[in-house]
Amino acid sequence: MAANRQGRCLCGRVRFKFDHEAVRFTAHCHCESCRRATSSPVATFIGVRDTGWRWQGEEPQVFESSPGVRRGFCGTCGSPMFFASDAYPGETHFYAASLEGDEGLIVAGHAFAEERPHWSPVPPPALPEGETD
Repeated sequence: MAANRQGRCLCGRVRFKFDHEAVRFTAHCHCESCRRATSSPVATFIGVRDTGWRWQGEEPQVFESSPGVRRGFCGTCGSPMFFASDAYPGETHFYAASLEGDEGLIVAGHAFAEERPHWSPVPPPALPEGETD
């Protein structure tokens, strides 16, 4: 991944920047909550340590979607921007689709694959031999 990455909402008011050294993971999330929050079959995240990113434009609006879970979105255009949870302290999960450019982005995992809709265009993750979906 490039040394410093930037992302933004559709209208450009909410912008963020992060250092690739602060990235903890990349993954497709198939859970129902993320699918509903994005109106899509999968949400792809880049998990970044809170010490390695900052807002550059307006800060997003925040919605507490369930106890201890916050989802950020642009108050102007409505673009989803991030997921943060008390279950993952010290990190923020940005939507990969908000990045400016996708050079070097490799999605390394899946979360909640058991909730993946059968019609999803994202193939199910390969399972270790002997395991089933």
